[in-house]
Amino acid sequence: MAEIESLEDHLEKHLGRIDAGWSVDPDGERMPFQVVKFSRGSDLESVAYSTLGLSRHVLRSSRSGRAIRQELMMLAPLALRHDVVASLLLQVGATALANERALIRSEVIGPAGPITEGSRLTSFYVTSPVYFPDEFATYAGPAGEVVVAWLVPVSDAEAGLVARAGLGSPRERIRVAGSRPR
Repeated sequence: MAEIESLEDHLEKHLGRIDAGWSVDPDGERMPFQVVKFSRGSDLESVAYSTLGLSRHVLRSSRSGRAIRQELMMLAPLALRHDVVASLLLQVGATALANERALIRSEVIGPAGPITEGSRLTSFYVTSPVYFPDEFATYAGPAGEVVVAWLVPVSDAEAGLVARAGLGSPRERIRVAGSRPR
């Protein structure tokens, strides 16, 4: 019988080995899931981060009510402090848990002020991890399907474009796909 790939193995297959992880928040409290940093990103100037264990919690789609298990992923420039990205993923993931609501593709989370000091980016656009092979977007594990949701930092103007152009429009997807934290 073939061994089932673990979620951690699935993530590492596409993002490289886990280099660091956080399991307690800045106040020293145990987090309901981990945040991990990987050895690679989508290019030589980026690194990937994700939640690990968020998918143990069943969240609901605000659109369909469907049960969804998901992990959240971000790409960040190598120069961005690791604890900043970990805190962002913790905050977004903890909010999803508190609301018992999955983050759905084409949704904008925010704005909530600059995501990092001095940044013009204020929100996150939720999409599929299109910079990676298609099989990365979904993990088929023993507890069911886990969806990987990519959080792309966007500006107020880009978030407004989503609202004006409609969720998932080709124009909006092209514009947001090139966004990077700055």
